Amino acid sequence: MSIFSSLFGSSENQEEKTAKMNWIPMLDLGQINEIISLSSEKPALIFKHSTRCSVSRMVLKQFESEFNLEDQVTPYFLDLLEHRDVSNAIAEQFKVVHQSPQLLLIKNGVSVYDVSHSAIEVAELRMKI
Repeated sequence: MSIFSSLFGSSENQEEKTAKMNWIPMLDLGQINEIISLSSEKPALIFKHSTRCSVSRMVLKQFESEFNLEDQVTPYFLDLLEHRDVSNAIAEQFKVVHQSPQLLLIKNGVSVYDVSHSAIEVAELRMKI
């Protein structure tokens, strides 16, 4: 263990403490139809994340640390750099402008809530469910 890790803690340990969500990874275009179909029974949440963006990483960590809506929404996670085609299809299907980070709430097959950057807050999301 380095002196910096012992003083400030390792980043690996910090990530383990905050990443407690059971995200469903979005890996292909077919999952959009799945979300549309399933969202009539339970709202779906799509978090679009850029792994190269420090703002996106900060917003994601904050969101995960406050998230407590597991029983109310099904959370999907999209690495938009790996799956830009899926990101583009989401923008087209749900008629939203692409942003990163971005959070969409899907109910009955339509996006009823779409926010990005610092507007992504669990408290606001809770009021939209």
